[in-house]
Amino acid sequence: MNRYPMFTPQQLLSFVAVCETGSFTRAGERVFLSQSTVSQQVRRLEEVVGKALLERSSHQVEVTEEGKKLLGYARRIIALNGEAFDALSDTWRDGVVRLGVPEDFAAATTGLLAAFTREKAQLRLDVTSGLSNDLRAAWGREELDVILIKQPRGEKSRASRPEPLLWLDSAAWPAADRSPLPLVIFPLNGLYREEMCQALDRQERHWRIGYSSASLAALVAASAAGLGVTLLPASCQTSAHKVLTAADGFPEIDAFELALLYRDNASEAVRELAERLKVFCGLGGPSEFPTG
Repeated sequence: MNRYPMFTPQQLLSFVAVCETGSFTRAGERVFLSQSTVSQQVRRLEEVVGKALLERSSHQVEVTEEGKKLLGYARRIIALNGEAFDALSDTWRDGVVRLGVPEDFAAATTGLLAAFTREKAQLRLDVTSGLSNDLRAAWGREELDVILIKQPRGEKSRASRPEPLLWLDSAAWPAADRSPLPLVIFPLNGLYREEMCQALDRQERHWRIGYSSASLAALVAASAAGLGVTLLPASCQTSAHKVLTAADGFPEIDAFELALLYRDNASEAVRELAERLKVFCGLGGPSEFPTG
């Protein structure tokens, strides 16, 4: 017997709606319930967990730290509920495939993915774009079926290829000669960040974080505008960039690869999509297979 209290779907739906709208009234409109009913659902949820999830005032609703912890789980439970229904529904007779891709491949792969869904009318394809570390974590939690990610070279994958990286500076407003050197960089745990800092530390070069963002597009734009030097995939270079090389005092970094991962028990649809991505991205392999 389950020893945990059970959250009801309506409680979670109401809670997520309040968090996302910041209002019990707007949350009620979203979930087709009255404001008082939504408030009641959230209070019952708070009684189950024994903690305040929302801070209420006459003007606004804010999510508490405990509420932020539950919010991610609530979204996952709601999504899994929908996936379970779809997996058993005649609408999606070929099942559900959940794909994760890094931001710089999100737009590039849309044509391939659109063609795949047109051929698989009874298959539901859910695509998530984000940081590679976040995609790998989601894959580890079995929230994704197949992922295309950047990772350190030599790690397990179904297929991979080296990912060329370039030090990029602004062509019009270069930052490379400034001291301390301003860096345009991913947040903590973002790819390339540690490698950038370690490479500069080995040179005993003074640096500072000039611009930080989880958005690859933002880093590309910031470096081109002169906010600092960055280390990004070669595909991110634009005409507004200047490439910095060893001659400029910036060492080559070749420690990353583009890799494809899926599980041994993957469905036929997952394997077919993975094979198309492998060809599209020019991946070799396989390397050592993961067993997860």
